[in-house]
Formats: sequence, C-alpha cells, structure tokens
Amino acid sequence: MKTIFLLVAVVMCSLLTHAQQKTTVICPPFNVDVLEGTVNQLFTYSSLGDVEKKFPCFESATPETNGSTCGGVFFKDKDIYFFTERNYIEIGEHYKGKISLPLLGAVRGSLFNVLGNPSIKDVSWDAYQTKYGILILYFNKAGNIYKLQMSNRNAATLKLCE
Repeated sequence: MKTIFLLVAVVMCSLLTHAQQKTTVICPPFNVDVLEGTVNQLFTYSSLGDVEKKFPCFESATPETNGSTCGGVFFKDKDIYFFTERNYIEIGEHYKGKISLPLLGAVRGSLFNVLGNPSIKDVSWDAYQTKYGILILYFNKAGNIYKLQMSNRNAATLKLCE
C-alpha cells in the first residue's frame, strides 16, 4: 500500500512541475525591404495567420471583418504593425530591426536619389509609387521621417486606419 501511495505522489509531483514550465516565444529579427514591400518575405497582402505564424511574439491581433475594422497583427513594443485587413504595413520611429534603406530619421529633401519624385505630396507626408504599390513617408516638424507605410494598393484604393 505504501508503494502505491508513494508512486501516486511521485507522479502527481512530476505533473505539477511540468505544468509550471512555459516555453518562451522567440521571434526572428524583423527585416524590412522597402523596395520590395516586404518584412521577412511577408508581403503587404499576407494573411493574419501568415504573420502570426512567422512572428509568434505578437503583442496583439485583431480579427479581420471584411474591411469594416482595422484587423491585423501588432507589435507595439517593436513599433511595427501589419494591417492585414487593409493590406499595409506600418513602421514607426522606434523600430529597431533591419531596414533596406535608412529612411527613418532621413531628411525630406534627401530622398530623390533613392526614391525619385513623390507621386503625391502633402505638408506632412509624401507618397511614392513603387513596383508593389505605394510607399508613404511621414515627416515631423523638423522635416525628418518618423513613420512609413507600405501597401500593395494605389493612392485611390488605399484605406488607412487611424
């Protein structure tokens, strides 16, 4: 009887120790290719599931609802956002991953050699036609880029989230 009791106690203790162990989710480093419109070979039109699978360390995700919301996968701590429902990727000023062109922090007038002339200009942003769609660069009061958005859509069909 003591042997059975001891065996049950050992099994219960081993189950409890396994229940406390949790694996740490490891994300690959983010690598943005501005000229291709990709992040780690994920396109602006990649699905919510594709982004979650590639980057399991996401902070939050909002389900897609056929265009009425801003569904996507969000990495606030890394300042990168995949708006999968509206087909665009947003990279903010605190982004620390790799980027193919050093755009964040660049001065507004220094982009012609890299991107050419913008197709649409505004006081606080410029939009550039690309081979994948559109690249929008946002400027702070000092004239430096603090945010960029890449989309496979064009200016007429692009719907951004606020």
